[in-house]
Amino acid sequence: MVKLRLKRCGRKQRAIYRIVAIDVRSRREGRDLRKVGFYDPIQNQTYLNVPAIRYFIQKGAQPTGTVHDILRKAEFFKEGTS
Repeated sequence: MVKLRLKRCGRKQRAIYRIVAIDVRSRREGRDLRKVGFYDPIQNQTYLNVPAIRYFIQKGAQPTGTVHDILRKAEFFKEGTS
């Protein structure tokens, strides 16, 4: 099963997270299938590759709770079908 979840990047005390499509059995820093966006909680910036996210969700990928909240704040689910 594939999930959309956060992968930590950046340096100490200055975390930036990539939103990645990754196999459930992989660890947080494991090999991802595809990078589909990033989230910077310090500057409150988000970049989403909407076609890639929509593709993985249509194929059955489940976003984690945090990624779901990020997508909801970016109004991803209001743009039609999720």
